[in-house]
Amino acid sequence: MTDLRIRAATPEDLGAVLAFWKVAAEGTSISDDRDGVELLVAHDPEALILAEDDGELVGTVVAGFDGWRCHLYRLAVHPGRRRRGIGSALLAAAEERFVRLGGRRSDAMVLRRNETGQHAWRAAGYEPQEQWRRWAKPLTD
Repeated sequence: MTDLRIRAATPEDLGAVLAFWKVAAEGTSISDDRDGVELLVAHDPEALILAEDDGELVGTVVAGFDGWRCHLYRLAVHPGRRRRGIGSALLAAAEERFVRLGGRRSDAMVLRRNETGQHAWRAAGYEPQEQWRRWAKPLTD
């Protein structure tokens, strides 16, 4: 990495982010579309954090804070750029944001089948909490 830059996404970045997730993110979510990401950035302009290397998008993380809990989603690093500290830099930025906002603990959503993600989160100091189970209900078709 010659010039890693960590910054909040802007509305102009959203097309590139969606295309990037198709290459770098594991799985898809109901909100992985233009409307969903536009709503995220409009609601919390600092939640979607990008990593750029010499102007190229190489990583993302969503650092959502609802005033009570800190949630991490879409930690994704370009497959050709992994194991170079990009994910660590994104997590550091997200965790700094949470501390600044008064957060006390962060959690991450990771697909069970995402072995690479499981290793990355563990290396970053996160631990699975098997006593919890996620419950979800789609609100739209």
